[in-house]
Amino acid sequence: MKKNLFFQKVGKTSVIPISFKILGVFLCLLLFSNFITNYINMLLNRKYQFSVTNQLLVKELKEIYTNASNQYEIFKFSSDREESVSSILSSAKKGFTHAHSTLLGVSPEGSIVFGVGADGYEYTSFPDGEALKNIVDDKENGITEGSVYFTTGYGRNIAVYKYHDDWQCFLIRSELLSDMNADSNHVFMIICIITVVLILVFLVLGFYMFREILRYLKQMIQSLYEMQQKQELALLDLSGAPNDDITYLGASFNSLSSSINNLMSIFRRFTTRDVVEHAYKDHHVGLEGAQRELTILFSDIKGFTYMTETLGNDIINLLNIHYSRTINKVHDQNGIIGSIIGDAVLAIYGALQGDDHNKSLEAVRSAWAITKETKLLRDAMIARRVEIEKERSLTEAEERVYKAVLIDVGVGIDGGTVFYGNIGSMERMTTTVIGDNVNAASRLEGLTRIYHLPVIVSEFVKNDISQFTSQYRFYEIDTVQVKGKTEGKKIYFPYDTLEPDEKLEKQFESFEAGLKEYYAGNWAEAKKLMQSSELEVAGIFLERMSSRNVPENWSGIWTMTTK
Repeated sequence: MKKNLFFQKVGKTSVIPISFKILGVFLCLLLFSNFITNYINMLLNRKYQFSVTNQLLVKELKEIYTNASNQYEIFKFSSDREESVSSILSSAKKGFTHAHSTLLGVSPEGSIVFGVGADGYEYTSFPDGEALKNIVDDKENGITEGSVYFTTGYGRNIAVYKYHDDWQCFLIRSELLSDMNADSNHVFMIICIITVVLILVFLVLGFYMFREILRYLKQMIQSLYEMQQKQELALLDLSGAPNDDITYLGASFNSLSSSINNLMSIFRRFTTRDVVEHAYKDHHVGLEGAQRELTILFSDIKGFTYMTETLGNDIINLLNIHYSRTINKVHDQNGIIGSIIGDAVLAIYGALQGDDHNKSLEAVRSAWAITKETKLLRDAMIARRVEIEKERSLTEAEERVYKAVLIDVGVGIDGGTVFYGNIGSMERMTTTVIGDNVNAASRLEGLTRIYHLPVIVSEFVKNDISQFTSQYRFYEIDTVQVKGKTEGKKIYFPYDTLEPDEKLEKQFESFEAGLKEYYAGNWAEAKKLMQSSELEVAGIFLERMSSRNVPENWSGIWTMTTK
């Protein structure tokens, strides 16, 4: 979520604060009401202004008409037409109040007998023939005076006129409408500017007032943004919030959040993490699945039958302690628990969305973490026995219990293309993983008991990790053909180079050299090298080679007769 001064952004979507919307609505309503009111006022004022202007024009025209009659009499006496016309125009010009005020003497034919404008423009003919035709028609009908609108190069004009018989022309006194509107427009603009300034002032005041009133709403929204990003529900902090509707809304959300989190907590305990995340994000879980390349870890408790016989129902408590630690180690490496069957755990790696880590590497790290946890549990039991034996010896029953609680596990890991998804019905479904590699992981775990190694992995796991990191060195253990399969596969022991053990490395070097001779059929040399390695796993090969000679058509593959 990105923030700026006023807005917040989630992805590409801008989130507008509610206070902005409220202020925006009020601002629009205020501006609209003020502008409409002022505009209506201006129109009414303009109408009144036109009425007054018309009356003034009529008054001026009467004076001009009287003056024109007087000047005509003077003209008849002096025969100086130019002087009489000049006097008429000079007298008329004194009444001009706008930049385009005009007096024209227009003959019925449209020629200009005389005329003057406030801007000094001289007309040679009347510019609006249609308007002239109308007043000429009225004259023929006995109407010699009135008002008229006509158009010039400057725009629309309002005028009053009266026909003068002596001068044989229409005396037309006009005003440009835009000049008359300019004053009212100017006043309107001033009022609008004042209105906008006042509204901006009120807007700033309103912003701070709303921000104060809605401050807890903003905190709630911020918390919701964080929940959305994390895809986790949490409780809103309502400490110090006022007793109003917003606080009630927050309290209701907290109640709902608590209920959902409780259900989610229960849901997580009975299904895999990826299904929980999918259901949480998409709000739907269906019968669906796909072929995916995953890594499978299979862990099983050794000697579980003896534990069950010895501990009875108390085995549940021991299993819960063991699984609590095991499952945590799986989850620490982005694994998910596919199933828990008695003493066995099936874990899946690479199924979580957005997990771009090496799935096989995470599985091997989990395997070693699980074996270390079980060793810590055994060490704790041994330490407890030592404390007891300082005071007394263990009874026979206590000795059996002691042996039963010394949990040891084997871990097998394989990977490849498997089916992973939900199967069942819409009423009851389960998440499962199906494929040869799943069975192979179980078989590899079984081999840990035979080869006396805590962890055994397949060639797929070795190759997957080797191309990603050099942390683990993979010592080849054998090539085996498990029961039910027709071909042999190499198995490996993953040695962590970050926890070096020089003695163990030398032992495995001797073992690998012996294994090479074992594959080649040089069993005599293989025995020497195997014996020098002093590894417990070497004893398996020594036993094989001591009980028989090299078989005919020896391929190096050992066939298992049991699962």
